[in-house]
Amino acid sequence: MVVVLDEGGHTRLQFAGHGPAGVGKTLSARRHARWDAAEPLLADWGRPADRPTIYAALARARTAFYTPAVGVTLRELKQDLPRLLARTDRLIDEHPQGEDALIARRRVELMIVDEAERLSMPTLEYLRDLYDREGIGVILIGMPGIELRLSRYPQLFSRVGFAHAYRPLRSEELTFVLTRRWRQLGLDLDEADFTDAQAAAAIVRITGGNFRLVHRLFVQIARIMRINELNAVTEDVVEAARSVLVIGAT
Repeated sequence: MVVVLDEGGHTRLQFAGHGPAGVGKTLSARRHARWDAAEPLLADWGRPADRPTIYAALARARTAFYTPAVGVTLRELKQDLPRLLARTDRLIDEHPQGEDALIARRRVELMIVDEAERLSMPTLEYLRDLYDREGIGVILIGMPGIELRLSRYPQLFSRVGFAHAYRPLRSEELTFVLTRRWRQLGLDLDEADFTDAQAAAAIVRITGGNFRLVHRLFVQIARIMRINELNAVTEDVVEAARSVLVIGAT
């Protein structure tokens, strides 16, 4: 996740991120916002939760994450976003901030909007107005082509600081991910070992570095190893896992 700070140290950007399905756009955004911890409490307001942990996570991120529904209307967006920001602000307020933080009017400094291709022009205009009036940084994340769509709206596009293309994992990144996946299976990935090298090469060939596909493949690898009481990831295991998945272009 890329975050740009202005001279005062506060988030102030409008940013467009785009990339094919499965390369980690949503996962990286949710991780930056600590949204897996915060979302259940924000969605079901007032439910029991490990609140101090959530307060601290949101205070560190100062970020709200929003996914619009398909066909979201301007009226719905005007209801959803202020409520989301108000609730996030309130939870951040529960975490000890220090005296300097009392000056801030808005605790949330960054709004990440996933699936931004679902937004109509009026809803995009509302986000631009939010950016201008509230001083909240905005990140729009969507599929390839969203940057071209935004370029047709000069008032909005002129505020986009930069567009970033999310790409499949590179070789060294994929090796890092595979090493962690091997460890989750209770194994060590040894690139010098022929069996491990063959299995890793098969995973690279099948997934093409697509993060989501790597995850789906390893779910099946773990299942096959458990059923067959295997203690090594082999090329045959990888191919067996691949055979039960529906895999399109990656």
